[in-house]
Amino acid sequence: MYNHPYMYPYYVPVPSSAYNVQPSNWALPNGQGVYPDRSPYNNGNLLTDYGGKPFVVNINEAAKQNDTFRTALWTGTHLQLTLMSLNSGEDIGLEIHPNVDQFLRIEQGQGIVQMGKSKNNLNFRRRVYDDSAIFIPAGTWHNLTNTGNIPLKLYSIYAPPNHPFGTVHATKRDAIAAEEGYHNMNRR
Repeated sequence: MYNHPYMYPYYVPVPSSAYNVQPSNWALPNGQGVYPDRSPYNNGNLLTDYGGKPFVVNINEAAKQNDTFRTALWTGTHLQLTLMSLNSGEDIGLEIHPNVDQFLRIEQGQGIVQMGKSKNNLNFRRRVYDDSAIFIPAGTWHNLTNTGNIPLKLYSIYAPPNHPFGTVHATKRDAIAAEEGYHNMNRR
């Protein structure tokens, strides 16, 4: 075999703009990146529901920057992504989604997830922490509690969507009030 220094790997210096490729350090679409002196998420306009349009986001950065209990970041016809932040000792609340599968991913913090076939028998219990992925089948009672001393930052994917387009719940109290108004039957 030939051992030529330019044989493999073969790289060609082509500007990424020629391929309309978004640089990997962008946190949000359209060139709105993460700046060292300030976060682009804090101005109130960027953590909004981008559903119905193609979308790319640094989900780790978005989840860590979110300070609301729940914010819908993308709501489509068959899928929804929400960002969540649970304060120390706070939980999502015992709930069930009869016709919705759910995926949770922890980006920061630690907690305990509980699941079961009935709300009085949550026999599945696991500790979760950064990078944990949690799969919740439709019809399963579940709860997630922050057991750490920092906010638990996560995102949730619902299939199909579980909240109205543009949902923002600053606190858990706001979420409970909004779900009652929306006739949400998830909490019983």
